[in-house]
Amino acid sequence: MYIYYAVKHDIRIDLCTIILSEISMIWKQVITNNKIKTMFTPNTGKKSSSHTTVILILFFTVFTFPYSSLAQEIDLLLKGGHVIDAKNNIDTPMDVAISEGKIVEVATNISEKNAKKVIDATGLYVTPGLIDPHTHVFVGSNDGFANGFSSVSPDDITLKAGITTVVDAGTSGWRNFPVFKKNVIDRSKTRVLSFLNIAGSGMTGYPSEENIGDMDARMTALVIEQFPDIIVGVKIGHYRGADWAPFDRAIEAGRIADVPLFVECHLPLLPLEGILDRLRPGDIFSHTFCSASDRTCILDEAGKIRLSVIEAKGKGVRFDVGHGGAMFHFDIAVPAMEQGLLPDSFGSDLHRYSMNSGMKNMLNIMSKYLNMGMALEDIVFRATWNTATSIKREDLGHLSEGAVADVVVLNVKEGNFGFIDTRGNKMTGNRKLEAELTLREGKVVWDLNGLAAQEWTKK
Repeated sequence: MYIYYAVKHDIRIDLCTIILSEISMIWKQVITNNKIKTMFTPNTGKKSSSHTTVILILFFTVFTFPYSSLAQEIDLLLKGGHVIDAKNNIDTPMDVAISEGKIVEVATNISEKNAKKVIDATGLYVTPGLIDPHTHVFVGSNDGFANGFSSVSPDDITLKAGITTVVDAGTSGWRNFPVFKKNVIDRSKTRVLSFLNIAGSGMTGYPSEENIGDMDARMTALVIEQFPDIIVGVKIGHYRGADWAPFDRAIEAGRIADVPLFVECHLPLLPLEGILDRLRPGDIFSHTFCSASDRTCILDEAGKIRLSVIEAKGKGVRFDVGHGGAMFHFDIAVPAMEQGLLPDSFGSDLHRYSMNSGMKNMLNIMSKYLNMGMALEDIVFRATWNTATSIKREDLGHLSEGAVADVVVLNVKEGNFGFIDTRGNKMTGNRKLEAELTLREGKVVWDLNGLAAQEWTKK
């Protein structure tokens, strides 16, 4: 019975074989040698065999475990979808079973017998929840971004786009991070992580955001170390001086806390070559695929990728899209892709203005790359597992057994679609990604067409 169950459910049969072999060996020893050691049971004084005790323990281990497993119910079963899970090298139709907010099994033809709810995902793609590494979600009533009206409440846009995790790109600093945590992070369904700004009060604008005296590497690192499950890196972004001190202090904070540096490159007087030379393996460079007055373009005057960019990529620097409202141009992104420079992540630079312009949401950015010729499985890899490793959160971005059940069901729509860059240029495409269903910790938080709903019929 046990062997049959183990084979059927792909349990490690080696363990149960060993246990059964041990029972057999002990029993033979008892029968053939009749050397039964005895011990007294404290309450009764009756003698019992130590070998018998061992046999009973092993017997109950072997024969009670399967039945407790058999009794486990599946809260939600996604049937028939095409699963793409880069970490586990899965790119094929499979079922996904979820219980108590965790992935319990990914396999073909999982039985519906113990499933409380079954969702038919046939013809759709099932992937880990998407991760947007570049957002501004420290929303509040102030002017600007930090605790301000220019930021966006994450749940207003993320879940409907299949995004279950966002990283706030330095909207807060060490001084006001507790406010950000209390008002936004702790109250959002979306998992909100953070890059902590080297500027003490985050994105408060000029002049406070550019006050070198308030750029404290040790205090920044200290706050990061206080919240290791939330703060995943340091951010340097808006500085119009020629002094390298802000950049170097941000690097130092990252070194102390052992986290990457995220560069939101609004640093007009700091040369690109110097920035890339200072970056370490694993550091992240954003706003990559644009030309702007406050940074040097990654392409030279001949349209070729600059040597400093190639060298940075070679040493392990990661390049994020950082689309935003002004920082993604087809005439930079397409030649870069043709020359082999692909984004490591699809950061949206989400804020109040970008979401209503060419950016829309991260799925729209992914759709642009789909129509630029990037394979869907590669896009999903960069939007999930690759981004998770960039922020050193390898508990996210995959569908391994035991992983948190952050899942998105995607539809690849076919038709005639237009995609806009931040110069107002339109690219026509024939495929567009759309989130049909989003699960956060196993709970349905977005259901576009009622995949998880019960059918209503007029009485």
